[in-house]
Amino acid sequence: MDKIINTTDRPLVSIITVSYNAAATIEETILSVINQEYKNIEYIIIDGCSTDGTLDIIRKYEDKIAYWVSEKDYGLYHAMNKGIEYANGEIIGIINADDYYYAGAISNVIKAFKDKKLNQHIFFGDMQYGDILVPGWRPKAIKRSAFGTHPSMFVPREVYAAIGIYKLQYKILSDYDFMYRAFNIHKILPLYLNERIAFFRPGGLSSNNIFRAYTEEMLIKLENGEKFYKSFGLYLLKLLKFAGTQIIKRQQK
Repeated sequence: MDKIINTTDRPLVSIITVSYNAAATIEETILSVINQEYKNIEYIIIDGCSTDGTLDIIRKYEDKIAYWVSEKDYGLYHAMNKGIEYANGEIIGIINADDYYYAGAISNVIKAFKDKKLNQHIFFGDMQYGDILVPGWRPKAIKRSAFGTHPSMFVPREVYAAIGIYKLQYKILSDYDFMYRAFNIHKILPLYLNERIAFFRPGGLSSNNIFRAYTEEMLIKLENGEKFYKSFGLYLLKLLKFAGTQIIKRQQK
């Protein structure tokens, strides 16, 4: 299909939140979705059997939630995939239970998609990472490292259908694998808006598992056809740089 979002369209947007023992932060996440000025939103929450009060907060707002479930899963990306399978929206965003959207975020996404073919584009906006504003799209890094911000990414359903969802063998960087395939293999086009869309709380999976993150990044590149000497060479450089940073930090204590 070559569906185009016209200026008068108000397409259904599915927002997926993945949670596990997120009682301290999930209410802020939920409110950031249900209080958006754009109202044609289908909100889905996939919880991994939380035991800390997360479910009580979800129930508090369940009249605003189209679908939610709390059940065992195989990790973060399996939960995301379940949310995508349940989603009915033409455009899908994923905001995890530690993070939140800024006011007006979804309206900005829809404006960016106006007159664009849904099967050819993925949206990115800027992301606030703690005190740092991270550009949502960094084309110079598209072959080297992270080049898009997942919390501010919105993917049309047609794109997921064409290139697949998140691969479960990658526990840390399956979102990077998805982006790498989308832009380097399938030649999807970016829709980049220089506006803050999402807040990402520091301390995610990749931040706490640097060695595995670097290893998965290398494997993703190899799986998608990059030469071994390039991907392995960059892998070693990143490990050496990280080791040097850790040594300096210890010396400063």
